Amino acid sequence: MLTKRLALAAVLTLPPLAFAQAPAPGAARAGRGFIPTPVFSAEEDQKLLALFEGLRVADVTDGMDAVGLQNVGLMDPEVRPLWKDTEAYTHRFVGIAVTARYVPTQRAAAGKRPVEEYDRWSGDWYTTLSPEPFQDLLRPGTALVIDDAERTDVGSIGSNNIMAWKLRGAVGVVTDATARDTDEIVTEKMPLYFRRPGRGIRPGRNEIESVNRPIVCGGVLVVPGDVIVADGDGVLVVPRAVAADAARYARRILEGDKDGRRKLYEKLGLPKDKSVE
Repeated sequence: MLTKRLALAAVLTLPPLAFAQAPAPGAARAGRGFIPTPVFSAEEDQKLLALFEGLRVADVTDGMDAVGLQNVGLMDPEVRPLWKDTEAYTHRFVGIAVTARYVPTQRAAAGKRPVEEYDRWSGDWYTTLSPEPFQDLLRPGTALVIDDAERTDVGSIGSNNIMAWKLRGAVGVVTDATARDTDEIVTEKMPLYFRRPGRGIRPGRNEIESVNRPIVCGGVLVVPGDVIVADGDGVLVVPRAVAADAARYARRILEGDKDGRRKLYEKLGLPKDKSVE
């Protein structure tokens, strides 16, 4: 009872501002985000990524189990690689999340109009309603994660802009929706994880809603700064707070697996490949 009284007394002596968590009703109607976006330096990102070098989704999933986050961060398996390289595994990547969210538009489509007018309309849409304001956030080691209008047949990702993102440092792209120019993206060998092809352009179909805010992609939360691990098994989101510990455990799993398979390769007379090096 004494403990409860002391606790109550402590609460009652807090200054009034300690209880002022909710904004005024008018301000609340203007919208409010509750999950903050953490900010990390490029040096911090690279130091963390070094711990994940060469790790697979399976290894890091075991690491997530070890830190108490079983079945957390595993994207829907329908979010899968557009292409696979089964010799050098260049379709795999590990990166630090930068996020973007596109939503289906409520605006009217262009309708039938003269070609010159249509070009102006679509160009203005790209510029004002559905641009790519995340580009300045891309840097070496970035994993661009896009929550898009899943049910809309729109190719927000294409063979041109995905290479522009690569030029800025993106190591891979993940979306819970669609992409177009998929033949060319396979040729370009830029890692892309998506649900299915989308043919249409963004004008008349989607709008940018936010950049570098927490999003849901493939059914899981992605907070900017989280670690994204992607390979043939799918995509895993590792919360930043547990990433280092998960990676250290995953390293043990990977090295043990390689050692065991090397011995089996020897017994079977198989030449060593990149997966056991």
